[in-house]
Amino acid sequence: MAKFEIYKDKRGEFRFRLKARNGRSILASEGYSAKSGCTNGIESVRKNSQKDGNFDCLVSKSGKPYFNLKSSNGQNIGASQMYASNSTMKNGIASVRKNAPIAKVDDLS
Repeated sequence: MAKFEIYKDKRGEFRFRLKARNGRSILASEGYSAKSGCTNGIESVRKNSQKDGNFDCLVSKSGKPYFNLKSSNGQNIGASQMYASNSTMKNGIASVRKNAPIAKVDDLS
């Protein structure tokens, strides 16, 4: 089962990552100063991941495709890993769309 993990980074900020059933991270958040902001971010992913227009497909400076998930107001909610190809990136988007609404939350903080 896919899950969101809430954790604290080295700077003490709260972050979340969405992990697929195979344990790979498919979306990671920015840092939040409060846990409530982090949990609100998770809810925003659940809602906004269901809209195609909220995914921005991009290419890194090294030429690797990746995507950002944005909220309806255009703010970044999360970023993907770097992918080997556009097709594997599209599979990543499909995984976020499928898993985010039903993923449990595992608080590791």
